[in-house]
Amino acid sequence: MKVSITGRKVNLRDNFKELATKKLSRFDRIFDEDAQANVVVTVERNRQTVEITIKSGSRIYRAEETDFEMNDALDKVISALGRQIRKNKTRLEKEIHSAALDQYVQDYLHTEEEPDEYKIVRTKHFFVKPLSIEEAILQMNLLDHQFFMFRNETTGEINVVYKRKDGNYGLLEPDVE
Repeated sequence: MKVSITGRKVNLRDNFKELATKKLSRFDRIFDEDAQANVVVTVERNRQTVEITIKSGSRIYRAEETDFEMNDALDKVISALGRQIRKNKTRLEKEIHSAALDQYVQDYLHTEEEPDEYKIVRTKHFFVKPLSIEEAILQMNLLDHQFFMFRNETTGEINVVYKRKDGNYGLLEPDVE
């Protein structure tokens, strides 16, 4: 796995870079050598945020944690990624080295069993009307939802606005590729 480490508003020490690379090497058994891991460390006031994104083929795993200590945030984000991988174990087994994944799960993760199948309990159909981004955020807040799907009035594409953990908003747009 290729690892790139970036610091925003902070100069990262070599020992942190080595620690992050070492901790990410646990995932080498699961991902092939073409996988790309991006580690971004951001410092704001006394809070230190570590964000890790792993891209392997069409799959993307992302986790972000904030703590007062950079190393503690790194430990938390590695654990969160491990949980994501554990949750998607059955899908990964079909595509990736199943023996390596079983060994990883036994060695590293000792959590409760996750369901092998996802159960859809409700399907909802509704008209998607053209709105501006600001109108969509307002509608989402009025409904007290965490996300809202709408047709962007400027592009005509289906978009999703969502509320982030930090209280800001995000916008999901389809990529024309």
